[in-house]
Amino acid sequence: MRVLVVLPTYQESTNIEEVLRRALEAVPSASVLVVDDSSPDGTADIAERVGAELGSVEVMRRPAKSGLGSAYRDGFRRGLAEGYDVLIEMDSDLSHDPAALPSLIAGLADGADLVIGSRYVPGGSIPDWTWHRRALSKWGNRYASSVLGINVSDATSGYRAYRSEVMAKVDFHTVKADGYGFQIEMAHRVLRVGGKVVEVPISFVDRARGTSKMSSRIVVEAMILVTWWGIRDRLLRKRR
Repeated sequence: MRVLVVLPTYQESTNIEEVLRRALEAVPSASVLVVDDSSPDGTADIAERVGAELGSVEVMRRPAKSGLGSAYRDGFRRGLAEGYDVLIEMDSDLSHDPAALPSLIAGLADGADLVIGSRYVPGGSIPDWTWHRRALSKWGNRYASSVLGINVSDATSGYRAYRSEVMAKVDFHTVKADGYGFQIEMAHRVLRVGGKVVEVPISFVDRARGTSKMSSRIVVEAMILVTWWGIRDRLLRKRR
């Protein structure tokens, strides 16, 4: 299978070289697309330099910071247009261990349409989080699972692999949310079109270098959207 790893970046100059080297070491046959939102710290330049050395790395330079969901949509469009069989989401700050990439790809080879790197299945972990942060994340995932009726333990995880055939069915172009909301809605849409979703364990670690882009606004946005999607789905079922 032809594999494309989509890496959104904004000010990741301290991490981008390591994540590129480790990703291609884990899956030498893969290609990587760095989607950079005009990082002022030269992230795109470093990615291009590493790509010139290693090969299999392209850089998409976008004119302004436009959000995580937008970056993935642009990356997925490029991957589908170029005929890739597998499209992978992955953070560029090394919170997602590139060594786990083969397990995500193997899940697709075994028949899944979406494989999620999960913190909340046996073997998954978040070693650096406090108990209340872990509890908040678990509660948010359980809320999304209950409201939307999806049997997914870690719908907010951003480490995942999609089969290109299912990506073409879910109309991802219309997904407007960023961050957690984007991840939840994509999992929901895959299940709604009859796709098979499986979860494999990962260890999620906090970034060691750079600054987190996550904010309380993204968390609140996700919870509001989940609530609205749940109401919408119930209204649609009643009409039917």
